[in-house]
Amino acid sequence: METITIKDIARALNLSTSTVSRALRNSYEINNETKKLVLEYAEKMNYRPNPIALSLRDSKSKSIGVIIPEIANNFFSQLINGIESIAYNMGYHVVIFQSHESYEREVANTNYLVSRKVDGLLVSLSSLTRDLTHFEELLDKGMPIVFIDRVPKNIDTHKIVVDNFFGSYQATEHLIKTGRRRIAHLTSPFYLSITMERLAGYRQALEDNGIPFDESYVKYCHHGGMMLTENETAVQELLNLPEPPDAIFTASDRLTTSCMSVLIQKNVKIPEEMALVGFTNTSVAELFNPPLTTVVQPAIDMGHQATELLIRLIEHPKKPTIFETRSLQTSLIIRDSTVEKSVNA
Repeated sequence: METITIKDIARALNLSTSTVSRALRNSYEINNETKKLVLEYAEKMNYRPNPIALSLRDSKSKSIGVIIPEIANNFFSQLINGIESIAYNMGYHVVIFQSHESYEREVANTNYLVSRKVDGLLVSLSSLTRDLTHFEELLDKGMPIVFIDRVPKNIDTHKIVVDNFFGSYQATEHLIKTGRRRIAHLTSPFYLSITMERLAGYRQALEDNGIPFDESYVKYCHHGGMMLTENETAVQELLNLPEPPDAIFTASDRLTTSCMSVLIQKNVKIPEEMALVGFTNTSVAELFNPPLTTVVQPAIDMGHQATELLIRLIEHPKKPTIFETRSLQTSLIIRDSTVEKSVNA
């Protein structure tokens, strides 16, 4: 089976090889109509760039490193799908590492990827990362880095997030409208960006509806849901309160499933005795018993946009003066775990 080259594409479309090359790299110098023509023909002819030739020509590895807390999390697995689809189509390979919510592993992963000469990094911070020196030093040396979801506040680079405040506000307000007044929040370490934003949305929704914020209804799981015993202890502490909550809003996939597991073990009826909303992208939420109300993030689109921004940094190495923080919208999907309280009375 013959391998098609850039020269073959240029000849077939009556274009110069440099035009075809730039179109395949999604260069801003080429108009959208020409890009579309080249990309469609390249896909039709099953064109794939030669990574060795590209590396020799550009002194680049044509690979990007991805560091996430864990692949088993549905949100992150969908995020990777989005990353890989864009990277593959633009001629890049993806190398994936998991921090498992460990700062030390995150640093080790970063150092290894840099030693293997990846062209850039896509990063979602571990729940235990508070020292950002390893990323700050790389950025100072010109390494392209884009942060996704869990992002540092004081580092200047591109970031892709969701509107965590709105998603959390919407979930909490929904619980209030179903008749719940003692709403707890099970979340990650307080210093993570997503924790602060989701907590702020939860708190604002309570205050806007005349419900005082009560710190005893907020539980922080410092390993971001990775330690089952920590999650179970947090839920049990909520159940042991003098006035236990009548609803729980959880801030991640693992926290959601752990919370539901404990409630089932303790024979707490959902939603009659406890309504439950999860900030989760699990694909089987409708198969839970009862089906779970969820706040869903556009994970695949986040992966798409983060990868496009990273490759733009890689291929246009002149440091930009303005960085983007793109905030995408979440969506609330209402299911039986939050049926209106009066219906069950």
